[in-house]
Amino acid sequence: MLKLKYISHSAFLLKDGKNEVAIDPFIKGNPTATVKVEDVKANFIVLTHAHPDHFGDTKPIALANKSLVIAVNELANYCAEIGLEAHNMHIGGSYNFDFGKLKFTQAFHGSSNAEGDYMGDPAGVILNMGGKVVYHCGDTGIFGDMKLIGQMNKIDVMLVPIGGNFTMDIDDAVAAVKMVNPKLAIPMHYNTFPVIETDPGEFVDKVKQSGIDAKVMEYGAEVQV
Repeated sequence: MLKLKYISHSAFLLKDGKNEVAIDPFIKGNPTATVKVEDVKANFIVLTHAHPDHFGDTKPIALANKSLVIAVNELANYCAEIGLEAHNMHIGGSYNFDFGKLKFTQAFHGSSNAEGDYMGDPAGVILNMGGKVVYHCGDTGIFGDMKLIGQMNKIDVMLVPIGGNFTMDIDDAVAAVKMVNPKLAIPMHYNTFPVIETDPGEFVDKVKQSGIDAKVMEYGAEVQV
């Protein structure tokens, strides 16, 4: 069993009844967030990259819950330097954690912290948890190897950015979903700021026309996968 909660932007909580995994927990300063930092009880935090709207509230959450932060090597090193417990990984690497197997994929974007320091490669992430496989694309443009990701993994849920400007827009995101062919596609990284305003309903309609299920998750909503 896997429960998926959408905080907003690219932030999600995954729960299997024993473990709670937070992905890119951007809450404070997020105008669309529906939870408080102290409400997040994750024992694992997964970071796709270091930009402030993704690194977000990693530090206070990790300190309060003794969370293990999982990230690419340079970002994991930074987390360790600021007093957090971190697990270093890199693109293409996989590891079995208490919640299940995790693998980082490539993503076409950038990664620097709030001070502008280089934090390694940006990433997407594939999580095997609660008997389900979730692909969080991270911030990325479309790339052809998404088809290979779909061929090598039976993706139950694809969390895909649609806001454009910094990531894929709706049309590119729809094409990406077709390549991955998940059972369910959920849009993310939209409407948080004016520059990424778009209509998630348009994305859902276009994905469904291709024969793949898609759903808009309201901010704060939780679904059982």
